[in-house]
Amino acid sequence: MVFAASRRQFIASAAAATLASQTSNLWSQETKTPPFRISLAQWSLNKPLFGKKLDNLDFAKYTKEKFGIEAVEYVNQFFKDKAKDEAYLAEMKKRAADAGVTSLLIMIDGEGALGDKDGAKRTTAVENHFKWVEAAKYLGCHSIRVNAQTNAEFEEGKKLAADGLRRLSEYAKPMGINVIVENHGGLSSNGKWLSETIRMTEMSNCGTLPDFGNFYEYDRYQGVTDLMPLAKAVSAKSYDFDAEGNETKIDFRKMMKIVLDAKYSGWVGIEYEGSRLSPDEGIMATKKLLEKCMS
Repeated sequence: MVFAASRRQFIASAAAATLASQTSNLWSQETKTPPFRISLAQWSLNKPLFGKKLDNLDFAKYTKEKFGIEAVEYVNQFFKDKAKDEAYLAEMKKRAADAGVTSLLIMIDGEGALGDKDGAKRTTAVENHFKWVEAAKYLGCHSIRVNAQTNAEFEEGKKLAADGLRRLSEYAKPMGINVIVENHGGLSSNGKWLSETIRMTEMSNCGTLPDFGNFYEYDRYQGVTDLMPLAKAVSAKSYDFDAEGNETKIDFRKMMKIVLDAKYSGWVGIEYEGSRLSPDEGIMATKKLLEKCMS
């Protein structure tokens, strides 16, 4: 009788495992639609780009041919003087189209603090971003990623950053461009502060880009949970990997469960920032880990 019971338990367990396997692979076998799509953040290749071993104009083609990734997220630092250069932007757009690559967003740095206590400086920062909204529109992107930088304390900083973000979002909305904020240091690395700041803008095209890293003193899993309801993009930050291919600092399965539980099904951008592996190796390791999280 013990053997019979054990046999029944084995059969039941095997059936459950089979069902779980079938369920986890439904997206590939039936719908052909994955739970999310993988893109590449240009910062992952910052070393060869800064070292002049890779040109910004070749980024889209390199992404497709080297990694089999068909969507990119640009960083303004690699073409910072070209925001209004129509010929250059036209070439970027053409090369991405020729490679069959979708341009998703531009990450903007170095244009001033959108939450500056000085009203004139805050206005200048807002207006400095206008050219990038226009460039993103031309390239076919859905968003610009900005920083909710402020030199004020918690509550005042929230109001000031919301003011700058609101005004920038009002400019971007008629062009169909989102203004999305990453947890990127300072108060923005507090998930509660950033989510409340975004909600204060009351702009539907103002959202978040949760980054798996960049939380510092704030719990990273709570931070992503805070930001996902407002997410219009996701950044899968990675640093290093163990022998089994798991990220050594971040539990990717736990993170992706948070992402998917929020009903997010858009692009998840690889942002490799490690030093032990080469940029190419780190990008591929991150891609493989994200693909494992699909099953």
